[in-house]
Amino acid sequence: MITRIKAAFVIGYADGDHCILPDAELVHEDGTILFVGRDYDGRVDNEVDAGQAIVSPGFIDLNALADIDHAIFDSWHGPDTRLGLVWSEEYLKDHGAVFTREESRFRREFALSQLLRNGITTMMPIASEAYHEWCEDYQDMADTAEAAEALGIRAYLGPSYRTAVPYTDGTRVLLHEDERRGLEGLEDAIRFAQDYEGRANGLIRTALLPARIETQTEQTLRLTRKAADELGIPVRLHAAQGLSEIEIMVARTGKRSLPYLADLGFLAEKTFVPHAWTIPGHPLMPEAFGTGDDLALLADSGSSVLLCPIPMAHYGGMLDSYDSYRERGVRIVMGTDSAPPNMIRALDLAMGMTKAITGNRASAQAADLFRSATLDPAEALGRPDLGRLAAGAQADYFVLDLNGQHIGPYADPIRTMVMNADGRDITRVVVAGRTVVENGDIVTVDTSDYRGRAQGFLDKYIASLSVSDHAKRPTPELLPPSFPVR
Repeated sequence: MITRIKAAFVIGYADGDHCILPDAELVHEDGTILFVGRDYDGRVDNEVDAGQAIVSPGFIDLNALADIDHAIFDSWHGPDTRLGLVWSEEYLKDHGAVFTREESRFRREFALSQLLRNGITTMMPIASEAYHEWCEDYQDMADTAEAAEALGIRAYLGPSYRTAVPYTDGTRVLLHEDERRGLEGLEDAIRFAQDYEGRANGLIRTALLPARIETQTEQTLRLTRKAADELGIPVRLHAAQGLSEIEIMVARTGKRSLPYLADLGFLAEKTFVPHAWTIPGHPLMPEAFGTGDDLALLADSGSSVLLCPIPMAHYGGMLDSYDSYRERGVRIVMGTDSAPPNMIRALDLAMGMTKAITGNRASAQAADLFRSATLDPAEALGRPDLGRLAAGAQADYFVLDLNGQHIGPYADPIRTMVMNADGRDITRVVVAGRTVVENGDIVTVDTSDYRGRAQGFLDKYIASLSVSDHAKRPTPELLPPSFPVR
């Protein structure tokens, strides 16, 4: 099947970078792009005229929320209720998983469908660990792979694992360590990679995804690096994402997170570090944590920083700055890590936050941000067939409608997309040549009951917090409404 799609703008690829092609067309045979340009003279089986629209390479989201988000109830707490969202000592000693396997599978299906609706064609998952008995497992990720294949999204998957979980004694946050469980989780992740790499005609790839650095031991980090190198797969580790983490790591190792990882040989190509903002020189970084050039460690190793501006804004952090990292040779790739997973909003927020930090209106150019969601993550993964619309590349793309009254008149298509449009303006999404979203709706699976089921999941999630709260406060007290409910 050869498909040709025409639009007012096609974001093509030439001379190593994106280019803008007005009144152009994209032609693909099944999952491979044949032609990008004008006046294709070969056979065409299926014609699509998108009209006043942008045909763009699909976004690559390597910190993609494969969950129903918790930020709506945990990103605004003060000291009175913040500890109530951490496991109590009692709960730590005696609890099981909050959700059934079917409920957990559904939350994956719902989240992946939301990613597709927002033009994300390649994803690497991130999810809460708080409602598990300990962490993710092989079966959970096998169910995720099945959901990804059914929906038609390209995915880099692996179960998360950890050797420690946070809990509270009612006055502070502590870590309960069990290295055995972390090592068992790593074994699960390796087995999953061996079993699932290349599934679904190559749509399913694998990665090692250990949880946050402070919940790992030196042994799990060394073994993760060794396994990732032997398997030839990416690895992602959250590090340098908060001051409390840096405090823990300095107390435990005498080093900040990034120098510690560098000394272990953990930083390398195909290694992704979300959010990596707590480094020397940042205005929020205390001098007591020492000096040094952490950016050089990232750049010299070839590691990539995952910038997720939506949760960073919600939880109070940001790179200082997007441009300064890139100028030092650090590859920045974008992630959403939020619900809804609106990559376009993330690009716009990264632009605004960077300009606010630097005071420079020329910073965080739309073109650079767009590359950070397309070409740069593809390069970091070693996938020259992704993140671009060019002959021989994968037919992963989306169509963004420019006719919305809220968009208004448009100028440059990339700046218009980032500054004026929204994920809800995406009408068609194609992955590996297969249409997965049409007229804004998922067409590969039936999502008609997703909205109600997602609300039920969130309601149960919120109710479970009173059980794990050290003070056993009822929901209205632990999560007070913005205004009195009358």
